Amino acid sequence: MHLQVLSSGSRGNATLVRAGELRLLVDAGLTLRELDRRLEAARVPARGIHHVAVTHGHLDHARSGGALAKRFGIPLTCSEKLMRNASIRRAPELRSITFGRPHAIEGPGAGSTLQATPVQIPHDADPTVAWRLEHEERVAVILTDMGRPSARVARALAGAHVLVLEFNHDPDMLAGGPYPHRLKRRIAGDGGHLSNAQAAEMLGLLAGPELHTLVLAHLSETNNRPELALAAARAALEAAGRPDVVVHVAEQDAVGPNLEV
Repeated sequence: MHLQVLSSGSRGNATLVRAGELRLLVDAGLTLRELDRRLEAARVPARGIHHVAVTHGHLDHARSGGALAKRFGIPLTCSEKLMRNASIRRAPELRSITFGRPHAIEGPGAGSTLQATPVQIPHDADPTVAWRLEHEERVAVILTDMGRPSARVARALAGAHVLVLEFNHDPDMLAGGPYPHRLKRRIAGDGGHLSNAQAAEMLGLLAGPELHTLVLAHLSETNNRPELALAAARAALEAAGRPDVVVHVAEQDAVGPNLEV
């Protein structure tokens, strides 16, 4: 299994997962044209996507999910409530999830079945899920758009070899930044996004012996800096006895490396 972040941030999120011959797109928060461009950069044509899975209904995650699924006649997996979302309901085949239960996502060839487990997380788009993806005993976890740390969530997502984890904001930058007070309260609240310190707390819970690669995701362009997120992540890994873990920062405007899980 391989994982490649195509875009990460408030202007659009999408992650490509390859398992055998299966090509799964987790979130489609870019325009179709931009998704085409990012997939081309990842050397996977858009017509090569076999399945779409969406974490929640905010546009930066769901924008083109239904349109992409309709364009190529492929299934889309999401929560039942999300199926009514205007960005989703165009999909020709909608598959609903059960929180905490593995769902088989099948590719076109033998050995291409991936087990995708949706885990509900606190966020103000209800429901929002993190995905635990398992293929041939390798595990990737995608966890963004989470309002507060949760030991329950960490237990449900345990065992990641590759972890994509939100490091959204620095509280001081958020407090002193240009956003309206109401938006600041939303971001910092229990239904908002993880600060660097909160993400470090989650990382401490998720950095098991299997973890070899960490991707810092959904960094705010206004309220964070990569060096702040990296410092928080590396301190958490050091405290967990895992300074050996390789750390990448996902970007909004560039496709990340193709990571072997």
